[in-house]
Amino acid sequence: MAEFVDNAIQSSLDRQRELRATDGVDYRLHVDIRFEPKENCITIRDNAAGIAASDYQRAFRPAEIPPDASGLSEFGMGMKSAACWFAPNWTVRTTALGENIERTVIFDIDKIVEDSTEELHVISTQVSANKHYTEIRLDNIRRFPRTKTVQKIKDHLSSIYRIFIRDGSMLLTIDGEPLVYKDPDILVAPSYRDPDGPAITWKKEIAIDLGDGRAATGFVAIREPASTRLAGLALFRRKRLIMGSFDETYRPEDIFGRSNSFAFQRIFGEIHLKGFNVSHTKDGIKWEEAEETFLKELRDELSGEAFPLLQQVREHRSKKDAKATRKDAAAALKSMAERLNNQSLTSQTRAGSQDQADLPLSDPEPDESEPLPDLPDAENEHVRFRMRFRSEDWVVAVELSYADNGADWLDIRNRPSITDPEPRQITIRLAMLHPFMAQFPTLDSESFTAVLNIAAAMALAEVEAGELADRNPSAIRRFTNEILRNQMSKRLSDGE
Repeated sequence: MAEFVDNAIQSSLDRQRELRATDGVDYRLHVDIRFEPKENCITIRDNAAGIAASDYQRAFRPAEIPPDASGLSEFGMGMKSAACWFAPNWTVRTTALGENIERTVIFDIDKIVEDSTEELHVISTQVSANKHYTEIRLDNIRRFPRTKTVQKIKDHLSSIYRIFIRDGSMLLTIDGEPLVYKDPDILVAPSYRDPDGPAITWKKEIAIDLGDGRAATGFVAIREPASTRLAGLALFRRKRLIMGSFDETYRPEDIFGRSNSFAFQRIFGEIHLKGFNVSHTKDGIKWEEAEETFLKELRDELSGEAFPLLQQVREHRSKKDAKATRKDAAAALKSMAERLNNQSLTSQTRAGSQDQADLPLSDPEPDESEPLPDLPDAENEHVRFRMRFRSEDWVVAVELSYADNGADWLDIRNRPSITDPEPRQITIRLAMLHPFMAQFPTLDSESFTAVLNIAAAMALAEVEAGELADRNPSAIRRFTNEILRNQMSKRLSDGE
């Protein structure tokens, strides 16, 4: 789809002065893409300068390189290969700036091949000399883009053409909706070397001379908050993105490390390359052994003593990171409670204890010996579930605390006594802003489940082991293993 946009941009750039003379100084390129599923067609229309009569032979002949290949139209393949990829039937209707003829060319690929057609018929219609546009209509789409694919097209096109959208030189619409590019928020925080010092905007301007007329300029910054999917570099040439579109960003290990590193989740930037060629599909840079030099120079720029961006991204911890994953943590907590409730109900039903399983879950009474402040709902997530451990019924309450209180990672309150009537009740609180949790800012719900299982198992094991006094210190480890194996493992199958 970007190939059609490239042609429109180049056409408008080549004749910018004439377009403004005709349409006024406020002229702006407008490219409109329409998906029409009922007709099984896609149309791409622009108000650029159109295809002049003198350019027809070149425009419709494959691999005919334009006289000036220094812009976005450089290989002579874009429109033709893209149209044929989408559909076996397509039409180009255009009128060039300053001409009073609209010309239409109809392509039927199967018929062209079958009849060995070497000349295409052009339908001409007289129009006003002030009109200028090109409309490409793709019919009988081989695989029509649906809702999710259309959204992904929007995301990628807004990423590829962010420079033109950002500076206002192009309006790009899909089904009438203007595409916008939202720049990521940049981290503003004190240096890791001076946590109480002034806030710094963590953005570094880049200017690297790679020799032989090649250069890399732009910026690299730290995202706020982290994003495993969207962090990374975007590489441009001639203001058009080549590598790093939307969620397919450029993340060489020399700079970003492995996928679980903070750099991988936080560093982003825009790098404009000069003096490099690109692949004919415009999705790859022909580095010619310069990539290694570029990455070394870039790393030196980002780790300099004056502005140690790489060191900052490794050392910085943000409360927003933990809060950004709160939805996944809450989902894991709910799933854990539902699974253990079902497991407890199943085991008790088999043991003939259905009446106990139906007991209402009551709120645990606070333990005055270990006071923990109640947290407002906005600062915690909590569930309660019933489970059976060592022939006893337990009601377990788990709270995920998002309060900035410097709490221990794992706290237990309402510690039950062995003399308490069944079901025994315990409350476990996990501090989600603890430095240990801050090391994992992009955990998903499945990963959170593992953390919650271990925390709950440790708390229950501690209570049980405490009732043995000091006679068997290995009991905590033994009980933890037992709970993880028999209660917390996801293996509730037939007969278990």
